[in-house]
Amino acid sequence: MASAFVVGEKFRIKVKELLENTDSSLPLALRKELEEVLEKPEPAILSFSTARKMKTYLRDRGHPFYLHELLEDSWLHLPEVIKPPRNPELVARLEKIKAKLANEEYNRITRNVNTQDINRTGTLSDFGRQVRSVKAVVVTIFNFLVTIIAAFACSYMGSQYLFTETTARVISAMIAASVVGLAELYVLVRTMEGELGEL
Repeated sequence: MASAFVVGEKFRIKVKELLENTDSSLPLALRKELEEVLEKPEPAILSFSTARKMKTYLRDRGHPFYLHELLEDSWLHLPEVIKPPRNPELVARLEKIKAKLANEEYNRITRNVNTQDINRTGTLSDFGRQVRSVKAVVVTIFNFLVTIIAAFACSYMGSQYLFTETTARVISAMIAASVVGLAELYVLVRTMEGELGEL
């Protein structure tokens, strides 16, 4: 906090005039303080208490100039703030609190992250699930094709007792295989529809 002025050249000139004036009846203590201020090398510092004494003197004696005019080119003297050294115990405690707060913040951010879910939904588990899904589709298609081929073969072999011509036997086997294929397709669609409903 400021407690003094750094006086400028205007103050020096006016105070020299005041001190040199023999008519001035400056109190001895004030004269001594002002002489000390003038004798100091730049920057000269004038304390607030000396400035108050000077203001009182100028006001009481009715001088033609005022204190604010003297201090026109002066400025406040702000002493350098010296920071006390920090207590090492306090610094250690603050670091501990900062680490604890950072840990709590991290836990709050990662609260809904489950590492077991990450392992379950990782790339290898996804790959295994996809392989099982593809395997099920391949087995279903293979079963569908085997059923149609077997129906065609049975119809073709069984129709030899009814038809003597090969063309008639092939047509009857195709019709039987188509009926079996449609039935198999109906069952397959119903099964897949049920599986999709469960998902």
